[in-house]
Amino acid sequence: MIAQTFFLFISGAEIAFIIFIVLMVFGADKVPEIARGLGKGMRQIKDATNDIKSEITKSAEKQGLDVDITKDFKKEIDKVKEDVDEITGPIKRKF
Repeated sequence: MIAQTFFLFISGAEIAFIIFIVLMVFGADKVPEIARGLGKGMRQIKDATNDIKSEITKSAEKQGLDVDITKDFKKEIDKVKEDVDEITGPIKRKF
């Protein structure tokens, strides 16, 4: 299995060029500080979105709404699979 990374359709050479430019502009001593700051910012955004999701879920549960949508999707998918099996069952046997 070959692992491929598709990040905004940027190739390896373009990533290397961007890293080179960042090193030239900020210097090698500032790059780790910038990376740490970006990492902390991304973590704060992730935590904030998780908090928002949990608040929405709690509010929906208080209102008596069904928060587990995947159950409904699973039921519908199973129903479609059964319908397809009913239709294709006799066809498969004939061949």
